[in-house]
Amino acid sequence: MIKVKSRGNETAEQMLRRFKKMCEKEGLTKDIKRVAYYEKPSEKRRRRQRKGPRIGSGGGGGSRR
Repeated sequence: MIKVKSRGNETAEQMLRRFKKMCEKEGLTKDIKRVAYYEKPSEKRRRRQRKGPRIGSGGGGGSRR
């Protein structure tokens, strides 16, 4: 649970900005966007495979001339 306490004479806009930044750091906004719409099980598998570790990339992007 994310809590934001007022710092001295901080405005509500500044507190809201800090709250949003904390949510972003925790990955909460990304999770909310992910569950905002239905994702088929096959799309979930495909996304997890793409996200997985890429072995043997070597830092190259193909052949350059």
